[in-house]
Amino acid sequence: MTRCQPKSKAVILVGGHEDRYFRPLSMDQPKPLFPIAGRPMLYHHVEACAKVPHMTEILLIGGHDEGLFARFLDIVMREILVPIRYLQEREPLGTAGGLRVFFDEIMLGSPDMLFVLHYDICCSFPLQDMVYQHLRTHASCTMLGKRVFPDEAKTYGCIVADDACEVVHWAEKPETFVSDLINCGIYLFNIKVLGRIMDVGDARADARRTAQASRNQPRFPYKPLFHECVNGLSLEQDILIPMAGQQELYVYETGDFWCQIKTPGMAVMCSELYMQRYRYVDPTLLSSTGGKLSPHIEGNVVIDPSATIHPSAKLGPNVVIAAGVSIGKGVRVAHSIVLAGATIKDHACVLFSILGWNCTVGEWARVEGEPPNDTMAKPTGADTSIPRDVTIFGTSVLCAPEIIVRNCVVLPRKVLTQSCHNEILL
Repeated sequence: MTRCQPKSKAVILVGGHEDRYFRPLSMDQPKPLFPIAGRPMLYHHVEACAKVPHMTEILLIGGHDEGLFARFLDIVMREILVPIRYLQEREPLGTAGGLRVFFDEIMLGSPDMLFVLHYDICCSFPLQDMVYQHLRTHASCTMLGKRVFPDEAKTYGCIVADDACEVVHWAEKPETFVSDLINCGIYLFNIKVLGRIMDVGDARADARRTAQASRNQPRFPYKPLFHECVNGLSLEQDILIPMAGQQELYVYETGDFWCQIKTPGMAVMCSELYMQRYRYVDPTLLSSTGGKLSPHIEGNVVIDPSATIHPSAKLGPNVVIAAGVSIGKGVRVAHSIVLAGATIKDHACVLFSILGWNCTVGEWARVEGEPPNDTMAKPTGADTSIPRDVTIFGTSVLCAPEIIVRNCVVLPRKVLTQSCHNEILL
């Protein structure tokens, strides 16, 4: 199959406007670069795309400043053989607007197929399996789908498919139950569908120009350097939903893990999912106890080689320790992400938490959040309006010795000198 497989490109939509659900972590680093299981969130997407046979280029499209991705691109280009570039949107364009504006860039090299992936998802990325089904069904678009619990389905795009995997109906976040099969945010298009995106965008631009003319607004005589930006051109609403029931849109249903990364709590859960996958795909990516001078490790743990950890510390399960972290004697860390440069002093305990860059947790302190599964079951605490989630420390937070911080969001450079529970600390 791969010998005659058509050429393809991949576009990863990386957003670019501040994500309030991911604060305070997104205040110092773009959310797409936040480390999940020891690697930037985007790395998992790029790695999966690079493994698809005849993948000619990977494009990142978003509104973030290009310089923020320079280091990431430099690292990735050393590790994969597929060219990768970042294309910056000049204004919010919607999920399909970037495909329209950068049409010429996407069409370079004349690809036959185009993958489009949202960045804020975690899964096993069965891209080659999608290709097999796409070619077999002669679809215009093949989307990734997954079965979920009925109560969860209403928060996603719900799709109804027939026995041939054709999508016959699609309801975006319906108020009532439609289907337990949801849209997972990964699409494989025939390249001709880009022409449809151009047509829809052009029609919307023409309608807007007509409306402007009717209000006697001035017309500018110069030719724009880029296609006219059309705000709110949605890939799902404007392009894909009209394809349902037209023998064009098909779904590949995955039975593997999938999760959307909306909140920091979901980042902790997704780290666990990826590390479970590491154990089966490449166990060398996980850390293990290596003798008397190594800390005690329980379950899946990823430790950067530059971290300094006392042998009496106990880490895991589901722990990621980033570069330059220092962990003292008797420390206990579980279900947490500890970012670069953080320090956890002797006998401190960190559970269900994310410690931001260069944070310090004092001796005998306890930092604890809510398990992510409880977050979904109990979205709001009884005594507070903030969501139940992991505890989050922003950059350079200092937690004094012998205090307890439970279920809190702490903004950058805050000094904590007393215990606190269920608070947002500015």
